[in-house]
Amino acid sequence: MPADRHEGDPDAARPADARWGKTTTAPDERVFLAGPQRRERDFWNALQIFFEFIRGFRTLHFVGPCATVFGSARFAEGHPYYDLARQVGARLAREGFTVMTGGGPGLMEAANRGAKEAGGRSVGANIMLPHEQQPNRYLDAWITFRHFFVRKVMLVKYSYAFVAMPGGFGTLDETFEIATLIQTGKVDGFPVVLVGLDYWAPLMAFLQDTLLAHHTISAADLQHLLLTDSVDEAIDHIRRLAIEKFSLRLSPKPMRALGERHPR
Repeated sequence: MPADRHEGDPDAARPADARWGKTTTAPDERVFLAGPQRRERDFWNALQIFFEFIRGFRTLHFVGPCATVFGSARFAEGHPYYDLARQVGARLAREGFTVMTGGGPGLMEAANRGAKEAGGRSVGANIMLPHEQQPNRYLDAWITFRHFFVRKVMLVKYSYAFVAMPGGFGTLDETFEIATLIQTGKVDGFPVVLVGLDYWAPLMAFLQDTLLAHHTISAADLQHLLLTDSVDEAIDHIRRLAIEKFSLRLSPKPMRALGERHPR
């Protein structure tokens, strides 16, 4: 239904609270992850998760091909990382990608903003948190999820490239999720770019000096990660490994009989 397509007017979206990403107001979500429940409760939870996936599929089915940008909600406009994410979003849009983010403020907003300013398309996979559910104002379409794991599936499913801007636990979680999926062959070897040399260099050193040294990852695993400060280098890498190698699939055509349509 139309509300699932973009769940509101982006022009009316308010800036998110500064505590974006702190906690959840839904006690049933904590109960769900707190061990076995009554059978009927677990069955009801399974149904809710199923329909959350269906809503995501229907909302995002026609938005691609996407490139997903991860990044912190805590770097506001005026910060150098905000400007960098804005440039990344614009360049991805000019390459023909729909820019997908977590839909929130900070670097997510910056990437969506860059895409819109470049004349491209911009979508968000928002997460339901207290006072922070409002998506940023630069989205053509968005959907709000209750469960992080459902949201992460959507951030991966429709994208051919992944850019990790500086961020915290959430950004690390999302970046290592796609790295694990590539490592295990669950998805193709799409490019994963870490933008922000000073920020990410200690992490790359840890991966090389500790994980690789202890053989818990292989050298080939690290080859899927590009670390750079250059937007040009990031886009060239994505062009070579995503556009030229895999090509961009055309977006499927909506079926009017099912009430489907492209996001505006």
